[in-house]
Amino acid sequence: MQPASDDIYAQINNALYDEAGDIWWDENQCLHLLKSSVNPARVGYFRRILDQALRLKVQGTAALDVGCGGGILAEEFAAIGFRVTGIDPSEQSLNTARQHAQSAGLPIQYQRGTGESIPFPNDVYPVVYCCDVLEHVRDLPKVISEIYRVTAPGGVFFFDTLNRTFLSKLVAIKIWQEWRTTAFMPPRLHHWKMFIRPEELKRLLVQTGFEFKEFRGTSPNVSMPAMISILRKRAKGKIGYKEFGQRFKLVESNDLKILYMGYALKPTQ
Repeated sequence: MQPASDDIYAQINNALYDEAGDIWWDENQCLHLLKSSVNPARVGYFRRILDQALRLKVQGTAALDVGCGGGILAEEFAAIGFRVTGIDPSEQSLNTARQHAQSAGLPIQYQRGTGESIPFPNDVYPVVYCCDVLEHVRDLPKVISEIYRVTAPGGVFFFDTLNRTFLSKLVAIKIWQEWRTTAFMPPRLHHWKMFIRPEELKRLLVQTGFEFKEFRGTSPNVSMPAMISILRKRAKGKIGYKEFGQRFKLVESNDLKILYMGYALKPTQ
């Protein structure tokens, strides 16, 4: 895969993450849906792999969150016993993450960094994860290469992202982002051409040196008509993001057509 072109990358509004105020933990903000609607499925999946497939002792194990944002996922990993470090290019998001972790009594370390240039030595982290990020980066091959570099031999890399299909363009771009009667995500949050097909990501992981293990889908917990109905109510102001997050959640599935997650291992050297 090639890095994203300047023209396409410029259409992504990554400046969103530098906005003032708490855009992550406020239940009335869109990004809080990552906790209420997205985390239950992926955290459950990651924990199952860690416990059943890898049998990894998590207590005190170092984990790196690449693109941690406001700490929505970092706090989940810290709560189950990992010693978490999070990096992100947005200082505003990092400040939010630090303040929330402190208030929650979680000793998470946060520092500025990008996926293309991770500020840590080789072979350090037994667990690395990168979620809600891969479809935003300018140079995906470089990010995967950097993640491989800092992953410890025998370590695991968890990820999730969006597939580039007709259905993902309809749902994730048109329904969720562009159409005013249904949209709940900020404009220009995603660009469909930066979505990643599973076969592309698998090929890139293997070429980089990872041992690919599996993909799993994540799908809405309601039917398409029910989802549209909930989205319209939110768009009309009849319900807020908090109630929307209670009604609309992602669940693990076999369907990779819109959203998917998975993991790969770094071979023992």
